[in-house]
Amino acid sequence: MTTEPPEGDAPPEGERKRRLTVSGPAIVLPAADVPAGHGMGRLRLVQIYRLGSFILGLLLLAVFVQAGMALYGNHQARSVLVDQVDPAALQQFRLSSALTTQDAAIRDYAQDGGKAHLAEYRSAVEQERKAAAAMRDLLAGVPGSDDVFRLLDRTRADARAWRAGYAERVAAGPGGQGIDRAENQEARRLHNRARGDLTPLQAGVTRVHDRAADRLRSRANTAIWSTAAALVLVLVAALALAVLIKRTVLTPVSSLTGRVRAVSQGDFAHPLDVPGPAEINELAAIIDAMRTRIIDEWRASVDKTRQLDEQTEELRRSNAELEQFAYVASHDLQEPLRKVASFCQMIERRYGDQLDERGQQYIAFAVDGAKRMQALINDLLSFSRVGRMSRPEEAVDLDEVARQALDNVATLREETGAEIEVGDLPEVSGDRTQLTQLIQNLVGNALKFRREDVPPRIVIDAERTGDEWEFRCSDNGIGVEPRYADRIFLIFQRLHPRDEYAGTGIGLALCKKIVEYHGGRIWLDPDGNGDEPGTVFRWTLPADRVPVAVAAGGTDHNGQIDNRQ
Repeated sequence: MTTEPPEGDAPPEGERKRRLTVSGPAIVLPAADVPAGHGMGRLRLVQIYRLGSFILGLLLLAVFVQAGMALYGNHQARSVLVDQVDPAALQQFRLSSALTTQDAAIRDYAQDGGKAHLAEYRSAVEQERKAAAAMRDLLAGVPGSDDVFRLLDRTRADARAWRAGYAERVAAGPGGQGIDRAENQEARRLHNRARGDLTPLQAGVTRVHDRAADRLRSRANTAIWSTAAALVLVLVAALALAVLIKRTVLTPVSSLTGRVRAVSQGDFAHPLDVPGPAEINELAAIIDAMRTRIIDEWRASVDKTRQLDEQTEELRRSNAELEQFAYVASHDLQEPLRKVASFCQMIERRYGDQLDERGQQYIAFAVDGAKRMQALINDLLSFSRVGRMSRPEEAVDLDEVARQALDNVATLREETGAEIEVGDLPEVSGDRTQLTQLIQNLVGNALKFRREDVPPRIVIDAERTGDEWEFRCSDNGIGVEPRYADRIFLIFQRLHPRDEYAGTGIGLALCKKIVEYHGGRIWLDPDGNGDEPGTVFRWTLPADRVPVAVAAGGTDHNGQIDNRQ
């Protein structure tokens, strides 16, 4: 089947007929006229969708305003409970504790006259005052708080009566005079009355708490139902939009597709008039004939090739964006972590003598967590950067690389008393920084997973096997069971708890990625040390690899990362 090549997207004005030459009698196809629209055909798609978008926008606006108001009410109720009522309950307990401390301290002072007891009494009085003031500030404006304020005033009044009738008189004296029995009974009576006021006060705070909790549940239910209603309305709107699209686009296009398919299969006289919006009518009018099946297949093949090229380019671009995203996100995550660690350490240095043991422990936990998160982010950065270097490969002397790697772990080496032997290493093509990190990670693993009773001994050497170099790093440490030979090279895989051996679980995965990027392979040799304890890692690098430029992808990162957990 043959045809004349197309000269345009539509026939020139005035051309009423077009002749297609096929392997048979000539077929004359009349050019399609644009039919007069009726009903929906009088409206263009842009008009239909503008109207639909306006209605949908109003509906969504109303729905989300309602949902937003419900969520805001829920937030307010939660704020009252969490930021006011709960702290007020804590202050009530502090008030109770202060009354108890006052009684114990003033009695001790009366017995032995110790100034420390008198100071403790004064401090407890101040704590009572602050707790009461805090309760008033926190519960101001909270429904039901008036009853709590009344009970609080009664409690404080009874406490003042006890202090005026007993505690302050004892505090004004020299102390150490003991307590008169009758005076002791009266003091007990006054203090018990003050202590007895705490029970209704606590009950009042509990009632306020329950009322705030009920209000929060009510607001939460309202928010849930409002959100559910919003989702239902959005779903209804989506269904309406789907129906609109189906009626205005999908159904006419499907009908037109069927008619065009009939033409493409040889029924060249098949009519292409399709009811629908004005654009569909125009489209049906300008598609007045189909080219031969050979041209159609050729065009389809060209289109598929183009789409494949576009998808390949899109995939490459997406991968590059994902890598850049990981890089930028990791950098942005480190700044708040540095602030957390720095300010916690500043608190420890400045206020450490004011903190109890538990407070210092909490600060240590925060600093340790921030530092471990920073290490994990740095390790992830190093892992993602392999293969995305901005520097070209170069000839690298691995003897110099090994010396640099050992210098990087010199402190740990001295602490452990390790003996490290490095044989003659060759010159290979690659990235100096990454190869340094490879050896540094393997040596660092060997130093970390050492036996406690034996100084570490590490041997690094290489030998030529065909067109590649095979390297070996052996140690006399705790070793790795052969069944974990593959698992240890997976990212975030650990064989030991974190409290036994620190690490992020990326080190050996990074080693594997570096070796594979340089065209080699790495593995655990379970029989490398024979019957002796320890671990042997082997890896290969091409012997005659020519240095090549590599794709840009960010700067490299030095640092030891361990993974043999």
